[in-house]
Amino acid sequence: MLNPQIKTFLDIWGESWSVLPAGAPISDRRLLFEYIADKMRLPQPEGIEVSTAFVPSGGRNVLLRIERHQSEGAQPCLIYMHGGAWMQGSPMTHADITSRIAAANGQTVISVDYALAPEHPFPKAIHEVIDVARWVHENAETLGIDPARIAIGGDSAGANLAAAACLELRGTDAAPMAQLLVYPCVHFEMSLPSYQENADGPLIRTKDMPGTNLMYCGSEANLKHPLAAPLHAESHSDLPQAFIAVAEHDPLRDDGYAYADKLRAAGVPVAFDTGTGLIHGYLRAMEHCDDTRTKLDAMAAWLKRCYTS
Repeated sequence: MLNPQIKTFLDIWGESWSVLPAGAPISDRRLLFEYIADKMRLPQPEGIEVSTAFVPSGGRNVLLRIERHQSEGAQPCLIYMHGGAWMQGSPMTHADITSRIAAANGQTVISVDYALAPEHPFPKAIHEVIDVARWVHENAETLGIDPARIAIGGDSAGANLAAAACLELRGTDAAPMAQLLVYPCVHFEMSLPSYQENADGPLIRTKDMPGTNLMYCGSEANLKHPLAAPLHAESHSDLPQAFIAVAEHDPLRDDGYAYADKLRAAGVPVAFDTGTGLIHGYLRAMEHCDDTRTKLDAMAAWLKRCYTS
């Protein structure tokens, strides 16, 4: 059963998007998303300082939003990628998530404003994320973070990028020590039961996914490339410990289960949250749904345990 408090959020979300004209270009969707997120933004937690930086990557300067707790000393860090189907969203649209993790753990969160599709199809975004992860590790002292306590994470498309980055950075000095994957997409076949059970969402729909997936991947061949679809990696061994959160009423729900199974089979420790009663994108509903705030608290607490173990 859908959590009743989610329904209030869905009414507000649906009304907010209803002003988008039929057939509007992606540029209009991006602008509207920024306005909607700004209108829904929660109060900034106390003790968080915000700064920015640029990281050069493949001829583009990648903007970072750096949220740092005011506590002293070298802090743990989370590199975070926002959701938005690889085509919209930004560190600003997801600041309610990142600022609360920074505040909860007295840590730094670095949000990546990665290149968006269709202007920049795969592998542009994942290459930028990998370059940022290396840059963060190399500049840890300047950033005031502990290079041994750098995790990576994201939600939806951002979780896809986080999982892929772990694969590419495996065995290197910049390999993250933990990965936080919130309602991740990890493959593009749409063959798992949740794609049929939750075909109409809410929030995202199965019928819209083939076009979105191809827009990001850029070609049919890339739909099975392991850096686009991490489930298809030849090996999942030696990857960092993971927290995977799914949502019961989400077409992508079974992606999270499948990836957890792959990681566990490879000997990777996995914490898992089933998201009972929740939907894709539920962290956007924190103002209205108590359980979504509890879920974010659990994610932050898991990260803290990883940092201190």
